[in-house]
Amino acid sequence: MDYSTLIDPEILHANLDDPGWVVADCRFDLGHPDLGEQRYLEAHIPGALYLHIERDLSSPPDGVNGRHPLPDLKRLEEVFSNCGIQPGVQVVAYDDNGGGFAARLWWLLRYTGHAPVAVLNGGFQAWLEAGNPTECGRERRSRAEYHAQPRSDMIANAEQAREVGATRSLVLIDSRAPERYRGEIEPIDKIAGRIPGAVNHFWQDNLLPSGKFASPETLASEFNTLLKGRSADETIVYCGFGVTACQNILSMEHAGLHGARLYPVSWSGWITDPARPVATGEEQSESHPSA
Repeated sequence: MDYSTLIDPEILHANLDDPGWVVADCRFDLGHPDLGEQRYLEAHIPGALYLHIERDLSSPPDGVNGRHPLPDLKRLEEVFSNCGIQPGVQVVAYDDNGGGFAARLWWLLRYTGHAPVAVLNGGFQAWLEAGNPTECGRERRSRAEYHAQPRSDMIANAEQAREVGATRSLVLIDSRAPERYRGEIEPIDKIAGRIPGAVNHFWQDNLLPSGKFASPETLASEFNTLLKGRSADETIVYCGFGVTACQNILSMEHAGLHGARLYPVSWSGWITDPARPVATGEEQSESHPSA
């Protein structure tokens, strides 16, 4: 059986010795970029490989492509090959941040044509709470040959995001915290606000107090309220830098709402062009001033 959205710790534990499974630790801290890897070296799920959000799963920013641009496909093929990923391999990604970083790997594998990839429900905390073992140090795996087959239908660009905002022809979801969506604060980027026409669904709202994801039925109800009768494939999702938005897309897929697209450069890329409009305040009363 292939797992393509979420997977529970007990299922992963039962398959740890299966050579057809690859486990990836994606723990990361935006304020301390080396902290996730340090924690991995101290303790991780047995057999897990570490993938760094910036070093392995992003390209360097060039000033217009956002803070964590999509990685070059050749580079990504090399990373996945070194992880031993090939057709038929089940990949499981985890972090300690509600799937906010693990979902980046989940999305990238799907984008490059690899379907059997899931995020560990509840992350590393759930693994520990279940009494499962850990190991320390760095893991390695025999190399495979990964060949990317990118799916252009999973990506939206700035012009499409602008069109959505201007015409409401599709649904544009901003995945950031509500106060950032409204432009009340902006702790990271130079300009506060959002893409005009966007509605807000904070990615952390997909989680229960336990850190696990809400049920598919609950997630479907919440997202359908935003979609207002539209299908998921009429949706574009963004965040601050194109990473945590993937957790919203993962949640939609888990809820049976398939086909939402990612705007990869997200807010940090949107604001690099001063001609692009910016909205602030509540969605119902927003205006469309120029940045």
